[in-house]
Amino acid sequence: MTVSEKPVVTVLTAPGEDAPPGIEDVKARAEVRFAWDEQTLRDTLPGTDVMMVTDFRTEALEAAWPVADRLQWIHATSAGVDALMFPGLIESDVTVTNARGIFDRGIAEYVAGTMLMFAKDFPQNIRLQQKHQWKHRDTELVHKKRVLVVGAGSIGHQIARLARGIGMEPHGIARKAKTDDPDFEAIHSNEDLFDQLPLADFVVIAAPLTPQTEGLFDQKAFKAMKNSARLINIGRGPIVKTDDLISALDNGEIAGAGLDVFEEEPVPEDHPLWDYENVTMSAHMAGDFIGWKRALTDQFLENFDLWAQGKDRFNLVDKKLGYASK
Repeated sequence: MTVSEKPVVTVLTAPGEDAPPGIEDVKARAEVRFAWDEQTLRDTLPGTDVMMVTDFRTEALEAAWPVADRLQWIHATSAGVDALMFPGLIESDVTVTNARGIFDRGIAEYVAGTMLMFAKDFPQNIRLQQKHQWKHRDTELVHKKRVLVVGAGSIGHQIARLARGIGMEPHGIARKAKTDDPDFEAIHSNEDLFDQLPLADFVVIAAPLTPQTEGLFDQKAFKAMKNSARLINIGRGPIVKTDDLISALDNGEIAGAGLDVFEEEPVPEDHPLWDYENVTMSAHMAGDFIGWKRALTDQFLENFDLWAQGKDRFNLVDKKLGYASK
């Protein structure tokens, strides 16, 4: 690329998806191309310097990868990058950034709302209202309840702040233990997970999907939890073994689950989880707030300007670990 040339940005979208809001600001800085499958990637990747990925179909990108002759950087418009990673990308010199920070507050509010919803028994309130039934019950306090956040990254820290703000006691699980974190009572190492599970009233999965976390919540994990504990998953669906979760609910090994992500998405209409009164489900939307798509473009532009100036970008992903570690 010469000084007079504009850099080339290829935006990978889903077929039929509208261009990201704010794309005109990207076009003011770069030549913008669009791709949505293997053939369009093969057409657009030669000469591309940067990719902005809004749709994560690794198979198409991996198949077209050999023609990416000038690619320096891929930006994923999501916090998780597990679906994007394949050996050719991991082993290449192409850097990857993600959307860390955009969804933190929204997800934390979702988690706080879910914990309060369970404590105050709002699902039953709604069912009784629909039946026009007046039924007084006593409900729980969240004050002094212990929250174990599995994945003490930026989302986990935001969850801990809100949990602390409503009087709860947040503990975290991360690669390294830490006792002086301002948001958590303590952060425990991954190796201490099964020591911490029996102590928690709420267990929140906020970890990325990696080979180490896939299937982490299985029969053994559920048996380790309190019978009165609730599981909340806003991380990735495959971290939880669904069949083991159903067995744990049926056997009373845990008291309920709040699920935003699933092993299979969308969840089939005949899936048994729909009918559990102690399970709440949402359509992988915990972090999506009004205006989030434009916020993702603005974040990309901020990083793009740093890249264009030869400065360090933020949210660099450790491709071996599978997440942004700083």
